[in-house]
Amino acid sequence: MLLALLQLRGLLTEEEGQDLVEYALLLVFLALAAIVTLPILGSAINVVFSESHWFLIFNLKVAHS
Repeated sequence: MLLALLQLRGLLTEEEGQDLVEYALLLVFLALAAIVTLPILGSAINVVFSESHWFLIFNLKVAHS
């Protein structure tokens, strides 16, 4: 019985695989942050690209006139 308790205690205090769990938690946090921020920033990024697109088209037409 004592041996089983010592083995169980060893399993609970063992630190092998701890880095993997920490990296998994970090990955989950980054994924959640991306899910939350991308819809918010998506429209702003779309506006920037649309404005630069129209700016380039206008300037190319003026340059070729």
